[in-house]
Amino acid sequence: MTDPIEFWRGKRVLVTGHTGFKGAWLTLVLRSLQAQAVGVALPPEPGESLFESASISDLCESHFLDIRDTKGLVAVAQAADVDIVIHLAARSLVSEGYRDPVESFSTNVIGTVSVLEAVRSVPSIRSVVVATTDKVYRNNEWSFPYRETDPLGGKDPYSASKAAAELATYSYAQSFLADNGVAVCSVRAGNVIGGGDWAVDRLVPDAVRAWGRGEDLVIRNPKATRPWQHVLEPLAGYLTVARRGYEGSLEDSSLNFGPNTHEALPVDEFLDIARGAFRASAGIVVQSRDHWPESKRLALDISRARDAIGFEPRWTTTDAITRTMSWYRRFYDGEPAATLCREDIEAYGAWGV
Repeated sequence: MTDPIEFWRGKRVLVTGHTGFKGAWLTLVLRSLQAQAVGVALPPEPGESLFESASISDLCESHFLDIRDTKGLVAVAQAADVDIVIHLAARSLVSEGYRDPVESFSTNVIGTVSVLEAVRSVPSIRSVVVATTDKVYRNNEWSFPYRETDPLGGKDPYSASKAAAELATYSYAQSFLADNGVAVCSVRAGNVIGGGDWAVDRLVPDAVRAWGRGEDLVIRNPKATRPWQHVLEPLAGYLTVARRGYEGSLEDSSLNFGPNTHEALPVDEFLDIARGAFRASAGIVVQSRDHWPESKRLALDISRARDAIGFEPRWTTTDAITRTMSWYRRFYDGEPAATLCREDIEAYGAWGV
């Protein structure tokens, strides 16, 4: 295997969803590794976005199109002659799934199929990473973490659409791609946090908006437990998976990425740390109201990723929360988003194992 830094230099990487939170961070990381990112996504949502504030369009070849536009996606991938595909584009919120289930199923399933069709059309592609979610598992509210061998499920439309995307990915890998030497792996990350996320109905952005205005944060489920992790943790895992796939040393078709099991925190404990790190004067209010159903507990077993590719979380959950809230505080104080991201990328350390 080559040195990770040497491996990425000059590689052409198709990133779907580069206008989103995780995609913008990935583009910044690829730039730091001297790889050439080719982004495909819808234009960023109106309002604040990391794509705009960190000038991501200056760091990559950027194409604005719907990933369900198979012909357009094939044309971009063929013209770019990419080596690796990292598929992040999705309808990524549970709330969106309830509000518009048809759009969630269409984007997350048909969009994934469209990406895999594009992969079939480009002979230079050797490795594909498809990002789904920890919510693909049939959630029985178990006290132990979910493993890659546990059944897929999804009670809500978002989770079910992501589980369906997993089945589509496996089908394409077995039917079309494996025999052509293309490695395909689906990656399931826990709840990702980090600076520059401005989505509605996500805990950190909602907290930052409320506390930034000096208002109390209203929450629903203070005891809901989640596997919180800084965005750079799963991205390091994705890049290692992509490299191992390209080199032919990846044997797994799916891998979990999250914190160590004991690091999962309930919402109220998470917010105690976040509030202190943000130096917020306002507090937290629990308010029961009619809402969509939510899982009480989610946790991932990362043993397979540890054994298969040497993945090991580098930052504790407290580190992740503290760094995230510091990012937002400094951003509100006028520091550039790109500078703040680069500091976190440099602090995280070497990329890949």
